Amino acid sequence: MGSPKALVPYHGLTFVEHLLAATRVPRVGETRVVLGAGAEEIRGRLPVKDAQIVINDAWETGPLSSIQAGLRSLPENVVEAALICPVDHPLVTLRLITAIVSAFDRSGKAIILPSYLGRRGHPVLFASRLFPELMAAPLDVGARAVVRAHRGEIEEVPTEEEGVVLNLNDPEALARLR
Repeated sequence: MGSPKALVPYHGLTFVEHLLAATRVPRVGETRVVLGAGAEEIRGRLPVKDAQIVINDAWETGPLSSIQAGLRSLPENVVEAALICPVDHPLVTLRLITAIVSAFDRSGKAIILPSYLGRRGHPVLFASRLFPELMAAPLDVGARAVVRAHRGEIEEVPTEEEGVVLNLNDPEALARLR
């Protein structure tokens, strides 16, 4: 991207600011921003308290290592679920996050994820009972291993928000969006 993805600007906010704004719903209590590559550059420019920042020194091993670092930072036996918001999927709204959390409360399912025109996307909510499996999942498969192992415990939240499937991982993807 030419700079850390978290700091890429889009419509007046950085990617991470978009995600922080979208997750400001009452049922989202503990917020963590997991940083890997460029952590020191990003840290000083985040609108969060230092206690909310988690450094993932193993970031090169893949996205699952960031999920694991975030889970390790959460208080034990307090958190009901984790809403995983990848920074390269920043175009989600407060309305969608509210719908995902509501689906978790209503359905009792262990995994809640949005779908756009039948395609599953991000962010994904995992019930805390799946945290041990996320911690033990193979790094090369990632959280998908847990999703595949619990097909019957998935609640899809249909949305018209294309952002759930837009992976803004490179300058070309961002240019197409703009």
